[in-house]
Amino acid sequence: MNFSGKYQVQTQENYEAFMKAVGMPDDIIQKGKDIKGVSEIVQNGKHFKFTITAGSKVIQNEFTLGEECEMEFMTGEKIKAVVQLEGDNKLVTTFKGVKSVTEFNGDTVTSTMTKGDIVFKRVSKRI
Repeated sequence: MNFSGKYQVQTQENYEAFMKAVGMPDDIIQKGKDIKGVSEIVQNGKHFKFTITAGSKVIQNEFTLGEECEMEFMTGEKIKAVVQLEGDNKLVTTFKGVKSVTEFNGDTVTSTMTKGDIVFKRVSKRI
């Protein structure tokens, strides 16, 4: 399955609680909570490049499935992680106590991040 495309956020659940749990400052949480960010994914075999644009903030991360990489977390912090493909439509990684699952179903992408008992869910559609 090829994941390449542009996707825009449609809905999100538990944004504020999750962002507080990962240490995002309150003023940034308030600025970002209503932004309908756009993610662009470029896949070349096992190599992925994600460009996430939310308002004026742009985060770019690149990784190769199964290999450790350095990525920028939404807090701006640099983290090391290994992204795995689960089945044929899920990208899964764990870092700093957060489990991230990105599931692709047709033109819909569901991203779920879990820290402790807080589950942040974001649904995006292909544009």
